[in-house]
Amino acid sequence: MLDQSQGYTTEDGRKIGGVVMEMRNITLRFGGVEAIKDISFDIREGEIRAIIGPNGAGKSSMLNVISGFYVPQEGQVFYKGAPRPAMKPYQVAQQGIARTFQNIALFEGMSVLDNVMTGRLTKMKTGLFSQALWLGKSEKEETENREVAEKIIDFLEIQAIRKTPVSRLPYGLKKRVELARALAAEPSLLLLDEPMAGMNVEEKEDMSRFILDVNDEFGTTIALIEHDMGVVMDLSDRVVVMDYGKKIGDGTPDEVRGNQAVIDAYLGVAHD
Repeated sequence: MLDQSQGYTTEDGRKIGGVVMEMRNITLRFGGVEAIKDISFDIREGEIRAIIGPNGAGKSSMLNVISGFYVPQEGQVFYKGAPRPAMKPYQVAQQGIARTFQNIALFEGMSVLDNVMTGRLTKMKTGLFSQALWLGKSEKEETENREVAEKIIDFLEIQAIRKTPVSRLPYGLKKRVELARALAAEPSLLLLDEPMAGMNVEEKEDMSRFILDVNDEFGTTIALIEHDMGVVMDLSDRVVVMDYGKKIGDGTPDEVRGNQAVIDAYLGVAHD
C-alpha cells in the first residue's frame, strides 16, 4: 500500500501534498435508508481523487457531503485541518470549493461568457447599487472579473462560442462551459460529478485533457465521480470505491484494479 502520511510522489513525478479534506466515519441516512455507511478517506493537495462504484453505490451522496450540500448524521468532515460546520452554498464557494453537476446546470438563455461570469459572483465585493450604475470600484471590479473569465475561456478553447447562447450549444460544449464556470471561482478544490457522462470518444478525450491541464497548470485539487473506468484509471492518482454505501476499496488505480472486492462489485460475482 502507498504510504501517504507525509504526502507522496506520483509515478510521473508530481508532488502530492498534505490532506485538504478528510471524511471521518461518515454516515448519511435518508429516513431509514443508509446511503453512506461509516466511510473514511481523505483528499490530498494537488491530487486527482476518484470516487467510483456501481449505480446506487452512494457516490453522488458522498460528493454532496464533500460539497457541503448534505450534512451527515454521523461522522465529521474536516477541511484544511478544521471541522467543517453546516454551511450555505455561498459559504462553501467562499472556502474555495467549486463543482459541476451530473445534470448540466447552466443558464440556457445567457451567453457562454455570461455563464462563466456567474462563477465570479463570490469575488464581487461592490454593492448592487454601485454595480447597477457602473460607479467607481464596480467598473474596475467588473473589468478584472471579465479578464479572468476570458482567460478561462481561452484555456478551455471555447473562444469561438463565447457570445453564443448556451441553449444553442451541443451537449459536449455545454459540459465544457460548466467546467469553465466552476474554474471562474478559482477553486482550490474542484468537484466533478460525472464530467464525461453522455460524451462521445472525442469529447471524452478533450475533457480528460482539460482536467489534467487544470490539475497541472492551476495546481487545483480535483475529486471526481466517473463511470468510465478507462478514464478513471488514466486520470486518477488515487481511487476510493463504494458499493451499497460502503467503502470496499481505496488506493492507487493499480491497487483498486486488482482488488477482488472491487472486481466482484462490478462483475456481480459472489464468492464464498
